[in-house]
Amino acid sequence: MGFFTDTSVCIGCKACEVACKEWNAVPEDGLELTGMSYDNTQGLGASTWRHVAFVEQRKPLGNASAGGDGDLRWLMASDVCKHCTHAACLDVCPTGALFRTEFGTVVVQEDVCNGCGYCVPACPYGVIDQRPDDGRVWKCTLCYDRIGAGQEPACAKACPTDSIQYGPLDELRERAAARVEELHEVGVADARLYGHDPQDGVGGDGAFFLLLDEPEVYGLPPDPVVTTRDLPSMWRHAGLAALTAAAALTAVFAAHGRPGGGRAGSPRLRGPRMPGARLPGARLRGARVRGGWR
Repeated sequence: MGFFTDTSVCIGCKACEVACKEWNAVPEDGLELTGMSYDNTQGLGASTWRHVAFVEQRKPLGNASAGGDGDLRWLMASDVCKHCTHAACLDVCPTGALFRTEFGTVVVQEDVCNGCGYCVPACPYGVIDQRPDDGRVWKCTLCYDRIGAGQEPACAKACPTDSIQYGPLDELRERAAARVEELHEVGVADARLYGHDPQDGVGGDGAFFLLLDEPEVYGLPPDPVVTTRDLPSMWRHAGLAALTAAAALTAVFAAHGRPGGGRAGSPRLRGPRMPGARLPGARLRGARVRGGWR
């Protein structure tokens, strides 16, 4: 199960943001405009599980023609956690706070999270974030409680244009491919899918998008790769280095002998003891004479 977000029909109403906050009790994260069009949050975070981006461009859409200086198009898109098939956050979490559900989504158990923050840099999309008041991480759960009860996620339920669609990923991918063909036919040559390919660097996203421009325009990485991809080879190289170091130390020990003595297996030679010498650690005892000790 997952999301397909068709940005070509997004109207920027932010109903998804409001529904997400209301259902999941996500705290307020800023009511002031940032100066980036009508965006007041700028990106996803611990208190922003849905983010509607507003991209202003002086560029015609499809068969439309650019007129005077006042012509403008908005690219609006509702971003969310991608629920990666190969999720690096799962690989690095030391407590098991992050887990994959029976629906294939990735969820944080806030009562298990210890706030280590390892998952924050591991996410290739920069989705996971910590709240400064308690240090724990938070992100979209794809409304795990709702879909477990057979309901739509709150954001998809509230979307008035069906820009956010929820369902089995295979069906959503077929629907998305048909939508791209439809847009190409009407002259929107830049329409493309993002995150839909199971062969990409994260094994395909559980939340993928139809975009009308390059991913970078929407603040998305052009070629995301799971950040823990090289961990197995790194551990193999580290193990090989450790074995090499151990073999080298063994060879040195065998060639030069044990510290403080001869070679391994050779008898230890002792010199004659001088009269009056005492062994290390020997206890001195004086003789008691009249008037004191001597």
